[in-house]
Amino acid sequence: MTGNSPPAINNWTQLGALEGQDVILQPLTPEHAQGAKEAVADGELWRLWYTRIPSPETVEAEIERRLKLQQAGSMMPFAVVARADARVLGMTTFMNIDQPNRRLEIGSTWYRASMQRTHVNTQCKLLLLAQAFDTLGCNAVEFRTSSFNFRSRAAIERLGAKLDGVLRNHQIVSGDVLRDTYVYSIIASEWPAIRHHLQWKLVHA
Repeated sequence: MTGNSPPAINNWTQLGALEGQDVILQPLTPEHAQGAKEAVADGELWRLWYTRIPSPETVEAEIERRLKLQQAGSMMPFAVVARADARVLGMTTFMNIDQPNRRLEIGSTWYRASMQRTHVNTQCKLLLLAQAFDTLGCNAVEFRTSSFNFRSRAAIERLGAKLDGVLRNHQIVSGDVLRDTYVYSIIASEWPAIRHHLQWKLVHA
């Protein structure tokens, strides 16, 4: 299926699990809370000022927030789970879903610190992008991140996404601290080469 083909799924917020070689993206449920608490404690990720990651005490509230957005039709949240031992490795989502225009954003993503800069992100992005372009028939997939999240920006660029622009003073991070947001995208015509690139990266990891 190409980006010009009609979507094959009627409701983009009610998807099943996406299974890779080492990770499974399971539709997020409250039952993932305990595993997510353990995952977010790996590296104390909530202390990063330039992004929004729940603390162990706020994991349940974050899951509830994502599930409410799913019910509202704007998000499809996933728990990232290791195939080998069922550990929760993090969370990711399809968000800002615009089904009539066949666009969405991959975001609200975090992984436990010990899984960062490993094959996990590549596998997850390959699963999500394949679902978006090959199954849902997306015209474009967007990524957004803070100007100060240098690791995230580098990871997005390594995927092959292109910078669309910078939203200046886009969000209030805390108090009077404002965030500039870098906006990237991959369009349907770029997907075949990017899919080949991600598959190559996994083979040569």
